[in-house]
Amino acid sequence: MIIQKDFLNRLKDFGLNSYESKLWVALLSRGVSTAGELSDISNVPRSRTYDVLESLEKKGFIVVKVGKPIKYLAVNPFEVVERVKKKVVEDAEEKNQLLSQLKGSDILDQLNTLHTEGIKMVDPTDKSGAFRGQDKVHEHLHYLIKNAKKSIVMMTSKGGAERKFEAFAAALKKAAKSGVDVKIVVPQSTPKDLVEQYASFAKIKSQKENSARFCLVDNKELLLFLTDDEKVHKSYDCAVWIDAPHFAGYFGSIFEKEWKSM
Repeated sequence: MIIQKDFLNRLKDFGLNSYESKLWVALLSRGVSTAGELSDISNVPRSRTYDVLESLEKKGFIVVKVGKPIKYLAVNPFEVVERVKKKVVEDAEEKNQLLSQLKGSDILDQLNTLHTEGIKMVDPTDKSGAFRGQDKVHEHLHYLIKNAKKSIVMMTSKGGAERKFEAFAAALKKAAKSGVDVKIVVPQSTPKDLVEQYASFAKIKSQKENSARFCLVDNKELLLFLTDDEKVHKSYDCAVWIDAPHFAGYFGSIFEKEWKSM
């Protein structure tokens, strides 16, 4: 049985490895079959076939028929999708409960102590990093916002203002409510209703079109975007982060002068 490689690769979305994909597709094409027959038509080694079929049965992709020789029956793909969805949700809930329990555990306290002691040994020049891809940048940006103590200064593009409101509005509101001074600069082309939404919890000003994007937290940590988000795909968006109070403070003083003139 000849199956296109691209088709088999797409079955990874079902959580299947290469052998599982080949055997499942082979069984779907036959409806019902023995392990030996499936091994022959799928090119999966016979020594691995039984283990792989057992794995597929546990995942709910196939049914083992009673009798001799043992035969396997394929489950309807639409039903398989529902089973996979249910399993993903169950696994996510289980992991969420486990992580929630870890929050107040001794092991997390010990890990945090190790990190606290370890960070003291880090040279100031090492407190920097680079992030590639919008998702990775946003993860770190959320971390910075969440841990802000005094101030958050953000300059963004029109598209960035829309994305950041969707991703960080809740965290920014919480920071502002706790007393953090939140200042945001957006382009003049930013929709008025979006500006008003930001203004409900932050000081916001607009300026002429500007592709510069950054976030300064507590005049201590700076996340500086290196690309124009209007010209690159989000997977190529990148930024650098530095934890350097001396430089960040100077950067902050320059921003304050600009802020007053806006």
